[in-house]
Amino acid sequence: MKLGIRTFLLVGGVASTVAAQPAVPSTQPAAAVAATLESVTLDQAIERALQRNPAAQSAALEMDRADALVRQARAASLPTLTGNATYTRLDADRTLGLRLVAARDQLNANLALAVPLVAPGKWVQWSHAKDDAKVIGLSSEEVRRQLAVSVARTFLAVVSQKRVVEVNERALETARAHELYATERLSGGVGRRIDAVRATQQVATTAATVQRASIALSRSQEALGILLGEERPVSVAVDPELSATPDVAVATTESEHRTDMKAARARREAADKRVRDNWVDYLPLLLGQFQPFYQTPATLTVPQTGWQAMLLLSLPIYDGGARYGAHDERTVLRDQADLALTNLMRQARSEVRVAFEAQRSANAELVSARAAAQSAHDAEEMTTMAYKAGASTNLEVIDAERQARDADTAVAVAEDSLRQARLDLLIASGRFPARK
Repeated sequence: MKLGIRTFLLVGGVASTVAAQPAVPSTQPAAAVAATLESVTLDQAIERALQRNPAAQSAALEMDRADALVRQARAASLPTLTGNATYTRLDADRTLGLRLVAARDQLNANLALAVPLVAPGKWVQWSHAKDDAKVIGLSSEEVRRQLAVSVARTFLAVVSQKRVVEVNERALETARAHELYATERLSGGVGRRIDAVRATQQVATTAATVQRASIALSRSQEALGILLGEERPVSVAVDPELSATPDVAVATTESEHRTDMKAARARREAADKRVRDNWVDYLPLLLGQFQPFYQTPATLTVPQTGWQAMLLLSLPIYDGGARYGAHDERTVLRDQADLALTNLMRQARSEVRVAFEAQRSANAELVSARAAAQSAHDAEEMTTMAYKAGASTNLEVIDAERQARDADTAVAVAEDSLRQARLDLLIASGRFPARK
């Protein structure tokens, strides 16, 4: 009897304490918060990121720099025109007898035109610069592709977090309905105070879960806003539709056309071309020069006006081994580029296989999760009906609500896993972003 009295007093004291505390503040639904944010589709998000994200802008500037480097390399193969002027002041006129040899004040002006007539080394450098520009262009496209991939992954993270928030908000509504029912039963004299206390505790626990899920959603929306170059968070409008991908063989073949593959292949070809052009280092350079001039006053050897032309032939004979060192360096760079391409191809094929397996597993996981969620909701409904009929306790109701919420969360996670797997497969096969 004493034990029963103590238990009653303890339960009553807990219930009084809970009743004295302020009610759990109602959380603002995520849908209401999202309504105040700008919502974009996946295509709109990618397009805006490619226009406004600093990484995409930097990639565009890098392409401009590549064009400038090509113009610099081309300049060495084109004629150059230079203007020169010289003023000379002597202490006195230089004379030979009565003839003036060099005046005290002399002014000489000329134009120097230099034309590379035979310049194989300069021509090859120009060609190599164009190859480098092509590599930079493909690398910039790869930067844009990676940016689109980051946007897509963050977009899917927002979709997933919204789904989790919705699940927890529904669970909170269910918990509040149960709390209201338990309170009404207690007020009517047919319920137990412990049932009301448990229901209130379940509401508080679920509300905290909603807050955690809302924070995670806000972080994902902020991350999406940063990728889009915005100063505010951005939400998603609709779930993305990710197209189906062909079988492994087709996807593996298509992966050969990814921009990172093209960039690696172009880098290897450029390095191989440099090695093939080693022989150019041993060829001569023939330079033609033409120079009209004006000299005042005229001297014995330089008239007032005139011109001169010259051919300059330069043949490298011995340079201390610089050319051989350059040849070895180019060979090493060619071998490194070849190894990088081989490894990238192997990695791409592996990504395709892993993505296919992940998609298959995600499909099976989603089917099982949905079946489990349906069973959990059926169990929750039956448990609630039994509780209202007095055939069970609210502990069973709370446990059924928790299991239903966990099952819905598992469905959301499985849906996100499937979307991520499909996206990974599209990325691995080179189908995302869509080629234009």
